Amino acid sequence: MDNKIITLSHGAGGEAMHRLIKELFVKQFSNPRLNPLADAAILKLNEERLAFTTDSYVVKPLEFPGGNIGQLAVCGTINDLVVMGAKPLYLSASFILEEGFPIQILERIVTSMSQTARAAQVEIVTGDTKVVPRGECDGIFINTAGLGMCPLGHGLSKAPLTEGDAVVISGTIGDHGIAILAAREGLALQTTIESDCASLHELIGSVLKESKGVKWMRDPTRGGLAAALTELAESQSCDIFIREAAIPVQEPVRAVCELLGFDPLHLANEGKVVMVIAAGEAERIVELLRAHPLGRAAATIGQIIGGGMGIVRMKTEAGGVRRLHRPAGELLPRIC
Repeated sequence: MDNKIITLSHGAGGEAMHRLIKELFVKQFSNPRLNPLADAAILKLNEERLAFTTDSYVVKPLEFPGGNIGQLAVCGTINDLVVMGAKPLYLSASFILEEGFPIQILERIVTSMSQTARAAQVEIVTGDTKVVPRGECDGIFINTAGLGMCPLGHGLSKAPLTEGDAVVISGTIGDHGIAILAAREGLALQTTIESDCASLHELIGSVLKESKGVKWMRDPTRGGLAAALTELAESQSCDIFIREAAIPVQEPVRAVCELLGFDPLHLANEGKVVMVIAAGEAERIVELLRAHPLGRAAATIGQIIGGGMGIVRMKTEAGGVRRLHRPAGELLPRIC
């Protein structure tokens, strides 16, 4: 690692964070459950397969159009389980609070966590609370962990990724990133852009119930769609080709990105899933996704191609081809 200190880019989901994880944490903690660096670890307990995940939330502002830090914490943890093909069952919730934090805001955050968990039929079964002196926390930080079960015969296909498999996204990208930016900076937009913060258990469950064609899933959070596809290509030693014109982006999000120089493929999402689907199943699965309110803008955006170099390429709307990478630096700190 070139840097001698931690910078904001080490938490942004891009290249700096990837190198920190690989060169420090994986090097020291290496084991077969951790090394795949999936959204959740798959564990075996007797004859059961369990999914286990953890995450921390430091988003700023704490409340934003479409959600708040509490809803984000529950949805994010549930989504990390369901993209592994697991049924979410239990969560933990730990809070680091700053002295002087308003109880009224804390109550709104905790209430939203309760409502979101209940709607997903998930129980918050354990937790912890710590309070630090004024100026040492910035209000509230939340850590969650989640446990889910991978039922036998249900979940992701065991078939390897092959040339011709389709890449599908469940909806528009960049909504969460631009919603946070607009709320944080007080941007005066003609249209309010809301975060896509949502639990994906019903959407993904409806697909897995009807089809065995899903081979891989991720929720493209920090680092966005570009980071998720790059990690897929590198981990599976496959090449991916996508079409920019096929990627759904809301017009207000596109306009803000063009104005401020952001790439929507690098922006965080908190209610979308990207899937790799067996050849021939993509059309059916896109129809299943579109039948659910959270998947109405689902689209096939590309496919797995030959080559095996671990590269993602995109045909641009202008007709050229460019390679996609993880974000190189920090686009938006404190995004989740």
